Amino acid sequence: MAQSHIEWTEMTWNPVTGCDKVSDGCRFCYAEAFAKRLQAMGVEKYRNGFKLTLHPETLQEPFRWKKPRVVFVNSMSDLFHKGVPIDYIRQVFNVMQQNPHHVFQVLTKRADVLKYYDSEGWLDWSHNIWMGVSVENQQAMPRIDRLRETDARVKFLSCEPLLGPLSELDLQDIDWVIVGGESGRNARPMKPDWVQEIREQCIAANVPFFFKQWGGFNKKKAGRTLDGIIWDQKPGIPKLFVS
Repeated sequence: MAQSHIEWTEMTWNPVTGCDKVSDGCRFCYAEAFAKRLQAMGVEKYRNGFKLTLHPETLQEPFRWKKPRVVFVNSMSDLFHKGVPIDYIRQVFNVMQQNPHHVFQVLTKRADVLKYYDSEGWLDWSHNIWMGVSVENQQAMPRIDRLRETDARVKFLSCEPLLGPLSELDLQDIDWVIVGGESGRNARPMKPDWVQEIREQCIAANVPFFFKQWGGFNKKKAGRTLDGIIWDQKPGIPKLFVS
């Protein structure tokens, strides 16, 4: 567990590390670069670099967090990678269920695996497990339907890195939309009108909109205001979860 600089969460928890590229949004994966850096530094958890690795020793960590937290699960991997056994995924879900005072945010690009496991009745959803899918361009939009077909209580979209326009978004049963540009030396540019179009669709559908960043090589300089406003909207969080 570690404090996070990701604007839409508070902490990260990685019971799995490592992944493989599955779509265009993975091209310049921040997690891959970070994992290799940690491996070079001799950090034991990343001795395998970005090779998929389970960390069952981390499963007890949430039980030690007394203060309610908002937690991004697997910021350094994808819980629904096909290499992660369903029994292990169910263990992770069990930990999240047993810690209802925390909000756990799970994000995947493997929406087909998510939907299959859910349809088989292998995933038990509680109110504090938020499930999201990455939607970086039009080609990734079918992930939204797979997410919508699950029984997750809170469903969200992470449109980051946003690589193209997302017109005619179907936001039915979607509870939150996050948008952000790619960052780093090789960042692909994000056009303002792409972001504005998503924001307007969220407003029309009464869905909370969160603008994370413009990205680029110097993301701090680029900032995160959109039309002069910082958009930090989030789904309603019960007072139980507010620190």
